[in-house]
Amino acid sequence: MLSCKQSSQLLSQALDRKLLRRELMALRLHLMLCSMCRRFGQQVSGIRSLVRRSRQLMEQDETLTLPPEAKQRIARALQSQRTQGT
Repeated sequence: MLSCKQSSQLLSQALDRKLLRRELMALRLHLMLCSMCRRFGQQVSGIRSLVRRSRQLMEQDETLTLPPEAKQRIARALQSQRTQGT
């Protein structure tokens, strides 16, 4: 049986990767028995949905643009990193 710490780690990892079958089964079993971890899972899922929706809204908003000075600063920083990395 998973601990709450292991369960919360798997819930977080599930955002970035597909869980193995045994991980998923152990997580489901734990969530059936633990209301606190179920609540945490719902919160993680809710946050992910909000971030996804915010990103979609920002991508659709044509008024959101970077000022030319910011673009130049970013370009200089990237160029500096490239030259330092070689």
